Amino acid sequence: MARQTGLIAALDTQDPVTAKAWAQAVGPSAGAVKLGLEFAYAAGFQAVADVAGSTPLFLDLKLHDIPNTVGAAVRALSYLRPRMLTLHASGGRAMMEAARQACDEAFPADARPVLLAVTVLTSLDDHALAETGVTDGARAQVLRLGKLALQAGIDGLVCSAHEIAPLRDALGDAPLLVTPGIRPAGSQAGDQKRVMTPGEARQAGADWIVVGRPITQAADPAAAAAAIAAELAG
Repeated sequence: MARQTGLIAALDTQDPVTAKAWAQAVGPSAGAVKLGLEFAYAAGFQAVADVAGSTPLFLDLKLHDIPNTVGAAVRALSYLRPRMLTLHASGGRAMMEAARQACDEAFPADARPVLLAVTVLTSLDDHALAETGVTDGARAQVLRLGKLALQAGIDGLVCSAHEIAPLRDALGDAPLLVTPGIRPAGSQAGDQKRVMTPGEARQAGADWIVVGRPITQAADPAAAAAAIAAELAG
């Protein structure tokens, strides 16, 4: 069943001026902007705050370390007040529990970020996973890690749109599902392996979709974001 699906615009650049221009362009159409490792490492976390401004921030750092370190990192990031924050489910239950505890302790109750566990990166397919020792495929691994994340108190999952249906079947409507690897019809897949169009992801049951290059590399990013928002609105 189709559900309300929001757009997160991925601002993948190292330049604060470019990122700020993109954020202003997509603001009317996107429910949040995503800033991740590339931008944070190049421009610093104060630039992350400056670019996001009053727009909800999806802080995509994919934290993955020992539990104590991840918990400390979450506390250190609390001043940014992200709306969403990512970590790798493959870090294990204790790591995810440490992140959840840190969120509960470091953020006001009404400002706690949505914690999202990354299941399997959309750049990976079954062959690539097999090279890492996961031999039963992406879908089985996504379900395995998704269940573990919810048991650890995580709010939602980052997954390919192709895994939405099995996750909903296994976990119900409760977890928030955020899907990268979204490409409007006619767009190049780039380095993404498991992709869908915005409309297909909405029909599959995504709560949020993440779109980067089809917006930021468009001749008119504002128009590209608006077109995707219109497709999501049905």
